[in-house]
Amino acid sequence: MDEFTRRAIIQAGLAAVGTAATPRIAMGQGRKIIKAVGKIDVYDPVVGTSYATSRHACQVYDTLFGFDQQGIPRPQMVGKYEVSNDKLTWTFELREGLKFHDGTRVTTADVIPSIRRWAERSGLGSALLESLKDITPRDDKTFTLELKERFGLVPDALSWPFIMRKKEAETDPTVKISEIVGSGPFKFNEAETKPGAQYVYDRNPDYVPRNEPPSGMAGGKVVKIDRFMFVHIPDPQTAVSAVQAGEVDFLPETPMDLLDQLSKDENVKLEALYGGEIGFYRFNFLQPPFDNVKCRQAVLHLVDQSEFLNVNFPNPGYYKTCASYFACGTAMENDANTAWFRDAPNVDKAKQLLKEGGYDGRPVVILQPTDWLNGKVAAEILAAQLRRAGVNVQLHAMAWAGLVARRAVRGPQDQGGWNIFPSSIAVADAAFPLGVIQQANGEKGMWGWPSDAKHEELRKKWGQSDAMDERKKIAREMQDNAWNYVLYAWYGQWVQPSLMRANIKGMLKSPSGYFIPWWNVDKV
Repeated sequence: MDEFTRRAIIQAGLAAVGTAATPRIAMGQGRKIIKAVGKIDVYDPVVGTSYATSRHACQVYDTLFGFDQQGIPRPQMVGKYEVSNDKLTWTFELREGLKFHDGTRVTTADVIPSIRRWAERSGLGSALLESLKDITPRDDKTFTLELKERFGLVPDALSWPFIMRKKEAETDPTVKISEIVGSGPFKFNEAETKPGAQYVYDRNPDYVPRNEPPSGMAGGKVVKIDRFMFVHIPDPQTAVSAVQAGEVDFLPETPMDLLDQLSKDENVKLEALYGGEIGFYRFNFLQPPFDNVKCRQAVLHLVDQSEFLNVNFPNPGYYKTCASYFACGTAMENDANTAWFRDAPNVDKAKQLLKEGGYDGRPVVILQPTDWLNGKVAAEILAAQLRRAGVNVQLHAMAWAGLVARRAVRGPQDQGGWNIFPSSIAVADAAFPLGVIQQANGEKGMWGWPSDAKHEELRKKWGQSDAMDERKKIAREMQDNAWNYVLYAWYGQWVQPSLMRANIKGMLKSPSGYFIPWWNVDKV
């Protein structure tokens, strides 16, 4: 792409931004506006599972607790709380000054249905519900969470649900909410948002931050800018050029082949804002051939993580191969049942397992995202690896939004179904056994619908424990079992730094890629 074409694309992508923002800038010189590259397909953080949806939600909504930079849950909307001696009764009191963007107070009538709606769709939430007796209000500010059995992750769990008004919180969790009204540090400006082009957020002047230093999603959320915007620029290299030109300020994931070049540009800087990603292939357990465990095991023996990593990440300082079910460099990392990894790729072993699993030459459909480079390459490489073992592969290319819709189809391929697709998750989330991708409760769970009773039993046991040594022991048992029934297969672990203008100051590091906070950030 030549420079003329690149600049034309940038200007086309930013045309709507200029139209919306210029009148306001003219009315008040010196307003601080930060523009980040991004596109939001789903606004509802209960229905949507993407990073973009969560990054939108953490600006608009607030949470009862918040994870600090080290991943420790700290009170956020909660002012104080207490726990009974038997740890079965938790009592929470909301702090003062909490108001929704429409001016109404946040009360327990909003909080309790927000927790319940989130829990219906979350892996951690469903684990909490299994141990839950009831959540009851004591008054407008105080509520009690009663457990049937101990659950060692109550503050962790309450760090995830975004608190909505009662009106939205009582919406069916499979149906998108129709209004976006939170109580967070930014207000969503729907009037100036143009879906597919720009998404606008204004500083909430009524937000009352905590009196603590900011850390990750915790502490005082002090907004230092007037407006934040996501701007959709689909081509990654065009987005990089836009940051270099100063037309946008921030790109969440930088193309890895440009890192060396960008490190020499004094107008921009590179920062790793969270602990990296790990890529995984998700199987459909309902349809052949991956309804058979032998065929899933065959993929473990075929995948060569180095093949993907070497193609996508030229600088080896940013990636690693990983055999741990809980990702590498995490508290739960271990080496149980990883002999297969040291032997991979082993095409002959994979062929043997496919034969034992009854693979009959039928087409295997891989969903390939076209607008996410890592996923696009991961799908192509997996297709080549499977073909080496004699698998009849069909790549179905589509935008990520289409993939999200397609992965919900449970039927066979001729009815719009699928067999496998690539995705990725933050390393911190991969290390958390109660996360949504680790559910193995069959058709009650998320896309792929894996089922394994032992895995579910160990997840529950892990969640009930509040001792790190015991959790590590249980995690080792989980990994030993998980690499036998093969819930998913890793294709590599990496860190992909963000690119930003050099005058952006105060970016907070987050324990998870789901959140990039825009409070505490200044444009100098």
